[in-house]
Amino acid sequence: MTAWPAASPPSSGPGDFDAGLARARAAAVRGRYGEARAVLAAIEELAWDDAHALRRLAEYHGHMNQPVEAERCCARAVELAPDDGRARYDLAAASIALGRIDAAEAHFDHVIAENPHDWDAWANRSTLRRATADNNHVAALENALVAAGSDAEARIALGHALAKELEDLGGHDRAFAALKAAADARRARLSYRVADDVDTMAAIADAFSAERLRAAPPPSAEPGPIFVLGLPRSGTTLVDRILSSHSQVASLGEIQDFALALIEGAGQARDKADLIRRSVAMDHGALGRAYRSRIAERDPGAPFAIDKTPLNFLYIGLIALALPDARIVHVRRGAMDGCYAMYKTLFRMGYPFSYDLDDLAAYRIAYERLMAHWRDALPGRMIEIDYEALIADQEGESRRLVAACGFDWEDACLDFHRNPAPVATASAVQVRAPIHDRSVGLWRRYAAGLAPLAEALGRAGITL
Repeated sequence: MTAWPAASPPSSGPGDFDAGLARARAAAVRGRYGEARAVLAAIEELAWDDAHALRRLAEYHGHMNQPVEAERCCARAVELAPDDGRARYDLAAASIALGRIDAAEAHFDHVIAENPHDWDAWANRSTLRRATADNNHVAALENALVAAGSDAEARIALGHALAKELEDLGGHDRAFAALKAAADARRARLSYRVADDVDTMAAIADAFSAERLRAAPPPSAEPGPIFVLGLPRSGTTLVDRILSSHSQVASLGEIQDFALALIEGAGQARDKADLIRRSVAMDHGALGRAYRSRIAERDPGAPFAIDKTPLNFLYIGLIALALPDARIVHVRRGAMDGCYAMYKTLFRMGYPFSYDLDDLAAYRIAYERLMAHWRDALPGRMIEIDYEALIADQEGESRRLVAACGFDWEDACLDFHRNPAPVATASAVQVRAPIHDRSVGLWRRYAAGLAPLAEALGRAGITL
C-alpha cells in the first residue's frame, strides 16, 4: 500500500461521496481495513455515473490493494468518458496487476495515440513484454525524445523505456547511454542524501545490539506472518509468488503495516534517531499485537500471510522481539546484478538511492553491514534465499524454502507463474512467466559503465 492521497475538499461529486472517501481514508490509516472496504463499497453507487468520482474511488481501491475493484471502477469510467486518458491509464495499471497484459498494452496504445505527451504511458508500455526485432517501439521512443526536447519528465520516462527495449534487443551500449541519461535526470530532481540512510542503518544496528536481542522470545512454529524482505529487485516478488501458490499461504503484497504500527506505538518522535530510541524502549508485545490486528483486518483467508515489503529488513530486530511466530525470509541477490536491476528501474515511489551509482554503492554497503549484524545477533532466525541459487535449482530451493517455513510441500509452488492472484510490483509482468536466467550476470554487459559501482563495492570487500 502506497501513501494515501491527502484529504482534499469536495469536487463535483455529492458531499456524502467525499465524506465517504474521508471516512475510508481515516479507517485505513488506523488499520481498520474492513471498515474502509465497507465504506468504499457503500459509496460506489454514488459514483457510478461520474467518471471523475470513479477514478478517485479506484485510487482508494488501489491503496487498499484491491485491483479487482479498481479495475471495475476504471472500466466504468472509461465507458462513461472514452476520451479520458487518465481513466484509461488507470485501467491499464489495474489490468497489469490482474495479469491482463494484452489489455493493458491496448489501453496504453490508446492513451499514447490520444496524448503523445503522456510519458508514463510510454514508460509502462515498454515494461509489458520483451521487445523483439519485429515488435518494439525503439524508433518511436527515439523520435519522441527528440520532440520532447528539454522536458525533464519526458527524458526520464522515455529514456528508461528506450534503455529497456534496447537491452531486450541486445543493443547494450546504446541501452546504457539512454539509461544513464534518464537516471541522471531523475536524480537531479530528487532532494536526497544517501548518508542519512547510511547513518540510520548504523544507528539501528547500534540500538538493537546482540545483547539486547538476546531478550527476543524463541521462534514459534505456530502459524504467523511471513516477512519476505531484502533490497528491491532482489527476487522478493518471485519468492512471494512461490510461497503464495501454497494453499496455506496468502500474500498481502507490499504493505506498510509494520512501520505504521511501530510509529503509532512508539509515540510522537522528533526524527528518525528519536524513533529508533523509542522503538527500543517500547512494549514489543503490544507492537506485535497491533501489527496482527492490522493484517487480520486485511482478511488474507489463509493461516499464513505474507508481508512482502522489501525495506522491512530495517525492522528485523523489532520483528524478532514482537512476533515470535513470524517467518523472516531474506532474499539475497549478487551485488552487481542487484544494483544494476535497481538502477535500470524507474520507481515512481521510494528508493531514491537507485538513480546514482555512488548512492547505490553506499546504500548497498550499509545494507550488507546491517544484514551481517542481524545474522550475528539473531543466529538462525532468518531463512536466507539466494536469487541465483533459486534460478539454478528452482525445485530444490523452493522445497527448502517451503520446509523452512514449516509447510508440507505442494507442487503448485513450482507453477508460481500460473498463480492468478494480483501482483502490484515492478515485477508484475516477469512473475507471470516461468523462471529464466537471462538476468544472471547481466551486469557484465555494462561493466565499463558500472565500473565506479564495482570499484566502490570491491573496496568495501563485497563480492561482486
